[in-house]
Formats: sequence, structure tokens, C-alpha cells
Amino acid sequence: MSEQQDTFISHLVELRTRLIRAFLAVLVIFFCLFPWAKELYAIVAQPLLSALPQGGQMIATDVVGVFIVPMKVALLVAFLLALPYVLFQVWAFVAPGLYAHEKRLVLPLTLVSVLLFFLGMAFAYFIVFPTVFQFMAAMAPQGVAWMTDIEKYLSFVLTTFIAFGVTFEVPVIVIVLVRIGVVNIAKLKEIRPYVIVGAFIIAAIFTPPDVVSQFLLAVPLCLLYELGIVLARFVEKPAGKSDYVPPTEAEMERELDKSEADSK
Repeated sequence: MSEQQDTFISHLVELRTRLIRAFLAVLVIFFCLFPWAKELYAIVAQPLLSALPQGGQMIATDVVGVFIVPMKVALLVAFLLALPYVLFQVWAFVAPGLYAHEKRLVLPLTLVSVLLFFLGMAFAYFIVFPTVFQFMAAMAPQGVAWMTDIEKYLSFVLTTFIAFGVTFEVPVIVIVLVRIGVVNIAKLKEIRPYVIVGAFIIAAIFTPPDVVSQFLLAVPLCLLYELGIVLARFVEKPAGKSDYVPPTEAEMERELDKSEADSK
């Protein structure tokens, strides 16, 4: 077996090890949260329960739904709590293959991306859910019992969390695209009208068919796009300037050793 194959296998072994560590971290936290699964689901369901009419409640149409749904919530919370450690395992795997200037860019963007995703989820929970559910309760016809299945509610919550979490990543996406030279700030300003139209189309796809929730997704998306343009000014490369950063002596020696190993 060649040394190149040995290196490839060692990378696979390391990847497996780090994936197992990440999985075990999520599993351990999940088992710690297991006794409070019902309480965690109650927290997730609170925005809807607060908006239901007097005596209103949620229902479970599946026999095992009252057990499975809280377990899913506990697993989701466990993953979110373990996310810093999971990202550390990912970083530890890819960092040795990055140059110093790449590390300086990737690590802060990763941390900011996670923070923005959590902010998007918080915005959905504290702002969007109460507003939308109060609007739905007000629009319910008289004599109609407005209730929902807990499985469908969890699906709605997860979809909304992902939609707003990704929406809050827009500034990072804009900054990265500008930094690597895919677009420039002038082009971003030029396509602004199309972005606004696209924001409302995306909101219509990923939110309930009501004006309130669509507005609450489209408007932040447009504002975050503008924020990305403002922040991108600090990372945009001057015209004609290369983004190449000469490697350090240690990085050159590492690449030389790798080339010699591959040639054997």
C-alpha cells in the first residue's frame, strides 16, 4: 500500500473519529434532557398556547405522537447545545489543510454564522410566532375550534426556524461573495430590486399563506441584505488587487513534504 493511500485512509479514520465524537456529544446531552422532554415541548408550544382561545388546546392524532414529538424536541435542543463542540470537531478536521490567512477568515465567519442562525431562530420564536398566532386567532370564524396536531405544529416550527435561521445568514453570504470576487458592491446595488422581489417570493414559499408571516420574513431579509452590502465594504478587494497571500515558511515546508510523500 502506497504512502498516499495510507494518508487517505488516515484522513478517513480521523473523520470517522470526529463524527463519532460529535454524535456522542449530541447523544449524551439528549439523554440528560430526556427527563424534561415534555417541559421542553411546552416551551416550544408556548407561543401557540398563549394565542389559543380560552380552553383551547393542542391535540395528538397519532397514538405514539405524545411520546415521539417531545423526544424530537429534546433531540433538537441537544443538537443545538452540542453545536459548538460539533463545529469544533469540524474545525479540527479541516484546519490542518488551511493556510494561516484562510484560518483567519473561515473561523470568524463560522462563529458569526452560528450566532446569526441562533438570532434568526430567536426572532422567529419571540417575534414571528406570537404575531402570527395572534393574527390567526383573530381571523378564526366564530364557532370554529382552532386546534392543531402537535406533530404538525412541530413541523411548522422547524420549517420556520430553518427559514429564519437561513435568512439571518444573508450578511455572511453577501460578505463571502464579495470577498472571493464573485460579485462587487456595485452589482449588489444594481440587483437590489430583484432581491426585494425574490425575498417576497421566498417568504411566500417558506411561510404560512398569510400576509403577516410573509412580511415578517421578507422585510428582515431585505434589511439583512442591505447590512451585508454595508459590511462588505470592509472586505471588498480593490480593483486589480489579488487576494493571494504568500504562504509562510512552515506552510511551504508542509506542502513540500506532502508533495514528496505523494511522489513516492
